[in-house]
Amino acid sequence: MDANSNIRPFGPRPEEQRLVSLCLVQDRLAQKALYDRYKDAMFTLSLRVLNDEELAQDALQESFLAVFSSIDRFRGESTLGAWIKTIVVRTAYRKLRKEQHPTEELSHEKEGELIDWGDYLEAEYLEKAIASLPAGYRSVFVLIEVEGYAHKEVADMLGISVGTSKSQLYHAKRYLQRILTAMGLR
Repeated sequence: MDANSNIRPFGPRPEEQRLVSLCLVQDRLAQKALYDRYKDAMFTLSLRVLNDEELAQDALQESFLAVFSSIDRFRGESTLGAWIKTIVVRTAYRKLRKEQHPTEELSHEKEGELIDWGDYLEAEYLEKAIASLPAGYRSVFVLIEVEGYAHKEVADMLGISVGTSKSQLYHAKRYLQRILTAMGLR
């Protein structure tokens, strides 16, 4: 027996493959199951990007319409959740750009500087501080620091340069530092 036979290739799990197959033939129960499986996490992501519940709900609905209309393009090179997440991020960011000014190209000075957040920050305060960030800063901060994307991935998703992504993250961290200091948490 091959030593690698227990290693599952990266991509959709069997239950995801089944859902995708059924969604391809527009099985409404499968579409609902797919929606129910991912809606909470995707709403949270959309809300973090948009900072507006109504817009986040709209983005979620638009995202799942896009998922169902383009499911034939899912190639299984990633998990289904990662593919859906990319659609949600792009949809939320398009909505954000309609509502706000596009992200600005900012200076890149000190972009790699680490910021000391202290030993402990209550999640509630941090969530409020993140929500108060300007839209461009918030989008990049959430995608990199919360969701774990790399600058290149964020740049591709948002249609910005890698330099802008790095700059937005730097300025987001600085802004958060000022907010938390003003709240007496730093």
